[in-house]
Parts: sequence; C-alpha cells; structure tokens
Amino acid sequence: MSELRLQKDGTGTLPERIYARVVEGILRGDFGAGGKLPTEGELANRFGVSRPTVREALSRLRSDGVIETRRGSGSHVVAPSGAPAASTPPIANLADIERYYAFRSCVESGAAAAAAEYRDAADLEALRASFDALSAAMESGQPGIEQDVRFHFAIARASHNPFFLNTIETTVAPIRQFMELANSVTDKKSPERVRTVQAEHQDIVDAIARRASHDAAEAVRVHVLNAKRRIFEGTRLVG
Repeated sequence: MSELRLQKDGTGTLPERIYARVVEGILRGDFGAGGKLPTEGELANRFGVSRPTVREALSRLRSDGVIETRRGSGSHVVAPSGAPAASTPPIANLADIERYYAFRSCVESGAAAAAAEYRDAADLEALRASFDALSAAMESGQPGIEQDVRFHFAIARASHNPFFLNTIETTVAPIRQFMELANSVTDKKSPERVRTVQAEHQDIVDAIARRASHDAAEAVRVHVLNAKRRIFEGTRLVG
C-alpha cells in the first residue's frame, strides 16, 4: 500500500518525524479498528531509530491527546472529537486526499450557507469567540488545530441542521484533525501564513454575520481549496 509522507522528510528532529509517521499511519488506518499501536521496539525497528527516540515521540503524542496508554495493553489511538474510528475511511494515497477535500468543500460550504441564513445572535457570538481563540493560538505560535476544529463546529451549529453537524463531527473533523496534526509537526507557520489563514476565517465570519449565504459558501470553498493546497505543499507519495 502507498504511504503518505511529508515532503520535507529530513526536517525536524527524529522524534518529530516519528510523531508525524505515526499520525500518518493513523490516517491510513494502519492500526485497525482497535487503534492499538505496535510496541516501542516494533516501532523502533520499523522506522530504524532507537527506542528512546520512539519513546519521546510517543510521549508527545500522549500529551497532544492523539494516543493514550492503557496499563497492560499498550498505546491506543484516541478518536478525535468523540468520533468512532470506524466512522471515517482511511487516507491511503494522494487521490484519497483529493476526494476528501472535494467532500469537505461540499459539506462545509453547505453548512456555512445555512449558518448565514439561520444563525441567531448567540450563534454569531460563539462563532466570533471561536475565531478569536483560533487567532490567539496561531499568533502565539501554536498549531491551533483544536481551536480550528471548534471554529468549524461553531459554523455547523449555527446552521441549525443536525445533519451538517453530525457529518462534520464524525467524518470531516477526525480526518482533517489528524492530517493537519501530522503536517504541523514539521511545518512551522510563518507570520504571513498565519495572517492569510486568519483572513480566510474572517471572510467566513463576516459573510455569516451579513447573512450572505452565497458569500459564506464561497468563503468556505476558497478556504478549503487553500487548505488542500497547503497540505499538498507538505506531502508526497512514496510507492
């Protein structure tokens, strides 16, 4: 099976690169329905590194909430946003990434259009608060992945359509959370990139605030297209 790898495979420390490899393995579904990781020794042999290097990578994965260690059972993947692991298809190759972003664009554009039409004052306040939290995280040098997911959840909630919310929670968010987590380890965000992403999110908020459904859908479509481009800038396919 083809593997999804970072373009800059030589960047970052060894533990950072092992961290990214494990997250990519989660995306591909390498660890099965139970999400149990191989042992430290097995991972060390797989990646050709020492066990202390693997141990450091696993420690960071635990601190970031990607895995958890169960006494007597080893390390297991923690399903993000409460979604069951079996609810999302694995990302096996670059074609799957293309398909995923096409799907995500349709779902999230629809949710944004509905949010612009049906949002109330409380929804708008929650959306702006999540945007502020995301901006603060990014400006402080954090990946802001959790805050970004919450921002998109706020859009889905503002649609007052449970089908949008459930689809984003159980299908869209888990994949993008792991994908962006893997990319963020070795891709250090520049101030210019932070400003660009903030502007994309601001356009979405402004359109929803104006109750401009078409503009909201288009702002999300542009944001998702740019998000795909940023992911592809950091990935390549190795046979």
